[in-house]
Amino acid sequence: MTANGLGARYAKLWTSASLSNLADGVMKVALPLVAVRYTDSPALIAGLTFAFTLPWLLFALTAGALADRLDRRRLMLIANAARALFLAFLTVATLTGIGSIWMLYAAALCIGVAETVYDTSAQSILPQLVPRDRLSRANGRLYAAELTANEFIGPPLGGFLVATGVALAFGTPVLLWVAAIGMLLLLRGRFRADRPERTTIRADIAEGLRFLGRSTLLRTLAIMVGVFNFASSAVYTVFVLYAVGPQSAMKLTDPAYGLLLTASAIGSVLGTFLAEPAERLLGRARALTLTVIGSLFTVATPFFTANPFLIAGGMLIGGITVSVWNVITVSLRQRVTPTRLLGRLNSAYRLLAWGTMPLGALAGGLIGQLFGVRWVFLVMGILVVLQLIPMLWITDRRMDEAESAVEEEEQQAVGDATSGR
Repeated sequence: MTANGLGARYAKLWTSASLSNLADGVMKVALPLVAVRYTDSPALIAGLTFAFTLPWLLFALTAGALADRLDRRRLMLIANAARALFLAFLTVATLTGIGSIWMLYAAALCIGVAETVYDTSAQSILPQLVPRDRLSRANGRLYAAELTANEFIGPPLGGFLVATGVALAFGTPVLLWVAAIGMLLLLRGRFRADRPERTTIRADIAEGLRFLGRSTLLRTLAIMVGVFNFASSAVYTVFVLYAVGPQSAMKLTDPAYGLLLTASAIGSVLGTFLAEPAERLLGRARALTLTVIGSLFTVATPFFTANPFLIAGGMLIGGITVSVWNVITVSLRQRVTPTRLLGRLNSAYRLLAWGTMPLGALAGGLIGQLFGVRWVFLVMGILVVLQLIPMLWITDRRMDEAESAVEEEEQQAVGDATSGR
């Protein structure tokens, strides 16, 4: 099922990404659960998410330039090795009793920098492994594996491991990243984008920004994702305080909290398989509009209830729709961007889309500190509703025209190369 007719090299990438995302899933639950043992301040808990996501604001453009000038597989190997080393150091610090909330901040920041390199390179390498007409299927299968590992298996495993011991919770992702490196080493081939001339990093970054700036379609989608990520980052930054502990609204235990997050994971996995049928039956524009409506359940449900089953239902719906959005828009982005520019476009796109996450974390912590955690869910729900306005402009015709323009440009480039011009 993993390759599904997409080739052995894709299967190796699929396996490595699954292991790497399982490590991510364990870590993203372990870090805030451990942080709660050091502090109960919403602002300080929010600071952990801020540190983890800040690299997308500061380092994303550089990561994209590197992905377009260096071998993308090699960058993924280096990034995973760096993440394993950083977390191994934190594990040793915990075992020796010198761990602190500030050390968690430092580890989150370093791991976040490595993540920008890994994720940018991973999205950029995919069109070099499978044909463009199979990108929706390849992205769907890859997302299914990543989400299963990152959100379905990882969170409850992380909650269980934290309850067993902090050192074990941090040590497990280290071993998983090492296993992911081993599988990626089996992926043979050259994954460096063709570069017609030598340029500086600064010039490369500027070219990627210009490409995104010229594409109103991609720029609009990136801003929409940025607004949603701002809202979801604000919500999940403080959600652990709303959900975990005898004094919280939901009164969940650490393992129960990890289990609750699997509702979103189940929905996300379902969404990866529903994306292709939704795209085919509804059209991309209608499918994306429905995903905006569905994502509202993710951020706003806790404002109205502390019932874990209702909140889990909201997460399930939100997980489905977020995955449908991701498969459709990432495949679109890969189709409308020349291969030599894909790393820089992905990084410029994510600067807008993911660079808002640390800002959302700060906003969530501030609102939670001043007005209470529940108000974070209401304010962010209103932001998500406003996402329906730009969807009036995003149509199937505009997406089709963008794809046709790139196909014509690449055919012209091939023709010029063949004729010697």
